[in-house]
Amino acid sequence: MRIVRALLTLLIAAPLAAQEPGQEPFQPDTIPEEMRAPWIKLGVFGFGARIGVDFEGEGQAVAGLALDLGYVADERLRLRLVGEIGILSTDNTYVTSLEFAYRFMPDSARAIPYVGMGVGLFGRAECETDPDCPAIWAQFVFGFEMRLREQMNWLIEYHPEDTFRRHRLFIGLTTRERS
Repeated sequence: MRIVRALLTLLIAAPLAAQEPGQEPFQPDTIPEEMRAPWIKLGVFGFGARIGVDFEGEGQAVAGLALDLGYVADERLRLRLVGEIGILSTDNTYVTSLEFAYRFMPDSARAIPYVGMGVGLFGRAECETDPDCPAIWAQFVFGFEMRLREQMNWLIEYHPEDTFRRHRLFIGLTTRERS
């Protein structure tokens, strides 16, 4: 019990001791403009949920989630983290990918087409019996968003995965940060 109290005391006291007496607390928004990287902005700027179908073999029902993690070089070049689960087939499949997607219109537009590419990690339920599993795949995305509400869009996406050897089609909803 003494160890727990000592650790808690250290955890609480360390941040307090780092502050000079009488000095205002550090605020990340007060970083001078010349010290910020203007070509990259990271955070969670949107979230999307989608359902669809995988056309490989007998087909699968697929559900997916995506996080818009920011932009690089231009506000239209987005970094996305995508996860997909395929079910209702002989073998469940899983794909996690990191993608760059270029949006041809700003977020305020009524309709936004986009294209992208990235790298994905593929796995399946019977992965231990397959020497080619898990696998690293080249990922692509072709999509279109249509405004539903101020910060919410309908989307339709086509994912040609594994360098165009596997094909998934999605429909869903996505959110965007307020501009």
